[in-house]
Amino acid sequence: MSWFAWGDPARRRELDPGLRDLVAQVLRARLQDMPPVPEELVELPPSRLGPRLRELFAGVVGPGHVSTEDPVRLRHCGGKSTPDLLLRRAGRADPAPDAVLYPADHGEVERLLAVCSEERVAVVPFGGGTSVVGGVTPLRGGFHAVVSLDLRRLDRLVSVDPLSSTAVLGAGVRGPHAEAMLAEHGLTLGHLPQSHEYATIGGYAATRSSGQASSGYGRFEDMVVSLRVATPRGTLEAGGPPASAAGPDLRRLLLGSEGTLGVITEVGVRVRRAPERVLDEAWSFPDFASGADALRVLAQSDARPTMARVLDESETFVGAAMGGREAVPGCQAVLGFEGAPAEVEARAAAVREAMAEAGGTPLGPEPVAHWRENRFSSPYLRDTLLSAGILAETLETAASWTGLLPLYTAVSEALTGALEGDEGGAVVMCHVSHTYPTGASLYFTVATAAGPDPVARWGRAKRAASDAIVANGGTITHHHAVGSDHRPWMAAEIGPLGGDVLRAVKAALDPEGVLNPGKLIPDAD
Repeated sequence: MSWFAWGDPARRRELDPGLRDLVAQVLRARLQDMPPVPEELVELPPSRLGPRLRELFAGVVGPGHVSTEDPVRLRHCGGKSTPDLLLRRAGRADPAPDAVLYPADHGEVERLLAVCSEERVAVVPFGGGTSVVGGVTPLRGGFHAVVSLDLRRLDRLVSVDPLSSTAVLGAGVRGPHAEAMLAEHGLTLGHLPQSHEYATIGGYAATRSSGQASSGYGRFEDMVVSLRVATPRGTLEAGGPPASAAGPDLRRLLLGSEGTLGVITEVGVRVRRAPERVLDEAWSFPDFASGADALRVLAQSDARPTMARVLDESETFVGAAMGGREAVPGCQAVLGFEGAPAEVEARAAAVREAMAEAGGTPLGPEPVAHWRENRFSSPYLRDTLLSAGILAETLETAASWTGLLPLYTAVSEALTGALEGDEGGAVVMCHVSHTYPTGASLYFTVATAAGPDPVARWGRAKRAASDAIVANGGTITHHHAVGSDHRPWMAAEIGPLGGDVLRAVKAALDPEGVLNPGKLIPDAD
């Protein structure tokens, strides 16, 4: 991927001058171009990897798979959040790793962790580099050196069992590659987060990812049947049988551990037959409350689409404008159905009846087609706006159905209040994209002028929103994970005893504390 932006540099987009002027008017701000500095002007600290350590690492993975080259280190110095990109665009890459290591298999990962633990070198697992919460930032954590452990070579389909509908994938397999390999067997995983093009199977597991078709396929953690994890103390295998009462489920302990307890090297997943038919439908509702309630009705019934989301008034209007469509008053819901033709038709008929009873008006498939065509391109638009001096960033949470709308109001007001001022205003948009019988997620998108200090400006807004989330019963993260960005709120999320439990597990698996320091686990009081 690009060192200063999301994805493939060849897919960068330019901002139409007329659209830029319109955005400036809406945000009530003067915009200033913010191009990145040339790559050769980016300042990287010298590598601290001495000849002895380099030789030790090369003895495990081979000399050709240990890199201290500046271009390689630059591309491993963090994730893809707006603050990450702002620092890199300004020529700062001070959290760069001292080296990047490329292990080929589980055994090499395990041996590298043993070396890092013995030599007290921090090690940061790196999959697709798509974290937006500081999850792959190479923090030293008090150690004299830090390495990035790039898992791209762990990219094979280890095994497939069509009879049991399971498969085992290497942690470094990217989403499209996983689907391509499974398709050769007539199967699909069906996990499609917005980061799908670059994120990896191991990253999905390490962050408890949730895909766009979660209503039908479930979250990634629901798909995982087994994990193989390398730790500084050896290998931990978790899961396998379809169900067990043999004590607490260690899979659940490792899922979402973000590389702090071990490095996931193989993931056993539940797979499905590739769908024979896909059917899309859009609906309009008078307001966000009625649209969200319609999704609640679906989530609490047997009439569940494969994909379901509802956009608030602001996001509905902006989405129509960006797509060149006439804006529909109120809020828009988009639904998708996948499966065998008869099954799809039956579910769609039941959902149509429920949506109509909830006050919805059918809009046909076209709005969903537009969403599908552009669902992986939003990060490119974010980078285009950033170059024009416009911050466009996201955050997410989840709450019970009872608390969902109060949380929506509280976070929206917190973001607006933190960003309104002399530097202009903000547009705050939101949608519900993942639903459960007991509640749903809220995914906010914020657009505002960058101002003279964009890192501080967004930091102020993110803190205000996070405080509002905690104060109003939401989770600090629904699927982006904790990383370093959300870590200050983890103690409030899990409580003092929960923090003790995580620290105790880490001490058992990573006694020297070298695994991804500064992430996820709150400090002891």
